[in-house]
Amino acid sequence: MTREDTSIQVDLSDDLSFSNGFPHDVFSWLRIHEPVYWHEPTSVTPDGEGFWVVSRYEQVNEIIRNPVLFSSDKGGDRTGGGTAIKDEKTAGKLLNQTDGSQHKRLRALVQKGFTVTAINKLEGDLRVKAKHLFSQLKCGERVDFARALAPELPSHAICTVLGVPKSDRLDLCTWIDQGIEAESSSVIAVEYLKKVREYAKSLIAQKKENPEEDIFSKIIHAKFEEDGSSLSDYELGSFFALLFPAGAETTTRSISGGMLALLENPNQLEQLRGKPELMKTAIEEIVRWTTPSVYKRRTATTDTELGGKKIFMGQKVTLWEMSANRDEAMFSHPFHFDVTRDPNKHLGFGVGVHFCLGASLARLELKVFFEEFLKSNLRVELDQPVTWVPNNRLVGIKNMFVRITERTNS
Repeated sequence: MTREDTSIQVDLSDDLSFSNGFPHDVFSWLRIHEPVYWHEPTSVTPDGEGFWVVSRYEQVNEIIRNPVLFSSDKGGDRTGGGTAIKDEKTAGKLLNQTDGSQHKRLRALVQKGFTVTAINKLEGDLRVKAKHLFSQLKCGERVDFARALAPELPSHAICTVLGVPKSDRLDLCTWIDQGIEAESSSVIAVEYLKKVREYAKSLIAQKKENPEEDIFSKIIHAKFEEDGSSLSDYELGSFFALLFPAGAETTTRSISGGMLALLENPNQLEQLRGKPELMKTAIEEIVRWTTPSVYKRRTATTDTELGGKKIFMGQKVTLWEMSANRDEAMFSHPFHFDVTRDPNKHLGFGVGVHFCLGASLARLELKVFFEEFLKSNLRVELDQPVTWVPNNRLVGIKNMFVRITERTNS
């Protein structure tokens, strides 16, 4: 993609274009000049075909809310679909890649476990974990916040939800991390996904025979009211493989990105220290600001028009929530991080039928993490510039070294 004002070329289908974080300057230009933009294929574009790039809040919101016209499954003669630029064979089978009656069934079954009561029960355990995490830090210590601190609560929470034994958690988290950091289509990524699926297969078999009190056990044994069916082994394994990156990784990146925003805006951090009651709006601002899952893909089910552009049946349409969450037409001073922002109708958790299943869990993790950080009276500062994970789907910080400068009593 060539920008008329700078001559910078950016391939949004290339993970390497996100090596320095999300290219906000590109999308700021797109929102003004080409809000519905046709992205020509490049040498690395999946499936060798172009795709639409939608960058404004109004139109992103419109697409998400219309699964009949913009499908998570497929459209026209296309045999594959899904929610990433690349066509996926799993389209029409996974929770996030289905619409209509199949999506209704899958969501109803997994929601049997994700109840408000079940999520709220996790808070006490998460607070113990967070308190211990911060109590171990010493003044003068240098630590990679993105590696050593940010993943702890999300990984612990997801492993608890899935009933993963503590002895297996390190290996599982390592496979997930290394799979995500590899190029999405690489042999390495596929190999790690295979390891996760094999592990899930074994865990599901155990929980079928000996169900426990974890949320995943409840999902395994749930029945769909309309026909009495349960999730198949394939559906359960796919849900397991989906939940880890969709849950642990996104929240980890929100924690790192949220801390970076607070350190770069010390007045906002001090405002939060002085008024802990602002935590609720601060969490929503962190989600808006970081938007770890930066885009979704849909497929046009018929010829249509969007933003004055003709979109044909079967074409890929990508909607960029990160861009929508910085849209000047929706948010006042969108590039200002504001812990008091209210209202804040961000799209960080999506909207409509595909609204994030784990939103309440993510909000709980962010709340506990930052509340316990503030209670610990730690003062930290950036020790060197951050580095980013080169990934165009899950943007986040790879390394963020901070130094513990103080632990006050105030």
